[in-house]
Amino acid sequence: MVTAAHRTASAPDAPRTFPKGFLWGSATASYQVEGAAGEDGRTPSIWDTYARTPGRVRNGDTGDIATDHYHRRSEDVALMAELGLGAYRFSLAWPRIQPTGRGPAVQKGLDFYRRLVDELLEKGIQPVATLYHWDLPQELEDAGGWPERATAERFAEYAAFAADALGDRVKTWTTLNEPWCSAFLGYGSGVHAPGRTDPVAALRAAHHLNLAHGLAVEALRDRVRADAQVSVTLNIHHVRPLTASDGDADAVRRIDALANRVFTGPMLNGAYPEDLLKDTAELTDWSFVQDGDLRQAHQPLDFLGVNYYTPTVVSETDGSAAHTSDGHGNSAHSPWPGADRVAFHQPPGATTAMGWAVDPTGLYDLLRRLSADFPRLPLVITENGAAFDDYADPEGRVNDPARIAYVRDHLAAVHRAILDGSDVRGYFLWSLLDNFEWAHGYSKRFGAVYVDYPTGTRIPKASARWYSEVARTGVLPGA
Repeated sequence: MVTAAHRTASAPDAPRTFPKGFLWGSATASYQVEGAAGEDGRTPSIWDTYARTPGRVRNGDTGDIATDHYHRRSEDVALMAELGLGAYRFSLAWPRIQPTGRGPAVQKGLDFYRRLVDELLEKGIQPVATLYHWDLPQELEDAGGWPERATAERFAEYAAFAADALGDRVKTWTTLNEPWCSAFLGYGSGVHAPGRTDPVAALRAAHHLNLAHGLAVEALRDRVRADAQVSVTLNIHHVRPLTASDGDADAVRRIDALANRVFTGPMLNGAYPEDLLKDTAELTDWSFVQDGDLRQAHQPLDFLGVNYYTPTVVSETDGSAAHTSDGHGNSAHSPWPGADRVAFHQPPGATTAMGWAVDPTGLYDLLRRLSADFPRLPLVITENGAAFDDYADPEGRVNDPARIAYVRDHLAAVHRAILDGSDVRGYFLWSLLDNFEWAHGYSKRFGAVYVDYPTGTRIPKASARWYSEVARTGVLPGA
């Protein structure tokens, strides 16, 4: 039930010291920052195609240039060092490394990441590589995309290329970033690339992403250094009922199955939850799950990456309510197959520029839930942050006190969870740079560093300086 206790977090009133060795970093994604969309052998991804389709992305924006990180890599690494970051979480662009999703790797593409990793290590910054942050090679989508089993098999080959090139230096790997978005926003509601709207295709995609994860873990383990850590990043939804009714509790169960347990079940427990299969039985018999798939998906992990921005509030409905308050973009098609009788509600309280409720208690509750469900699996916050309407003043400064408050209160929630027994080992602020924010184009700014898009100039915001001090000292100051 949504209560006043869930609306805001109490501001921290005293400094909090994080455990020794806690990892402080920031994160980006390849299509959002790299640009150089047609250089050095890179071919279109599904996001190139989607962004170039009229009406898909605000203002017709594309990632063709983005923040030009491909050419300004050294400048950006120097900026990370200036800010005292201990780690940088970046994603590899599949179509830059293996342009068609088949055949040999392109060395020029791999060379970009080799140089990036070398420069990070020279600055004492730990590279954290994500294999997939949504930029599937378009040719693989043309062949059926994630709803097809062959895509998972191709992903394992691509993982092997990345591991062979970088596995001697990169110690931390993530297979997939937010596969829920890839499956259900890409193939269900269509608000993400490739923009398809087929609920069965969304469920098939979810399964083949699970399979791809397991295949990629095996490919990595066979090739990377012995002390490497392998993980997956999930945007675990913290789902709350609107009221204490039994119907609203069942709505929570349904959405928890579709948002969370569809991935944690196979990846962490080796099975799909029975209630998910029952809830979606009218859509599919799940015959696309073949013998051995669940064993393959269930691979030992060194930690679980957790992305959190805002909680999700649901209630039971008669089926007439729209799903559009779920925070994932407007569409006539639902990303929630088998959940037609669930309504979504805007949580109370302050919101970010994305319209997402600011609620750090959701992060605390989520960490405690994951610690209870998977007590031997360490956790890392791989994304947390907020978009606000930032601007540079006449003196060229960017003051963003709302972002500082957001991050401070969420870090206080992480610290509290650690004190209460959660094994949380790191925090990555989303994002290092303002960038291409998917269907919102360049209209939403998540960065700790402001980017003037016409010139590419980087301006660290007040929040970047604030976070830099936290990262250097491991101490969260009081309010």
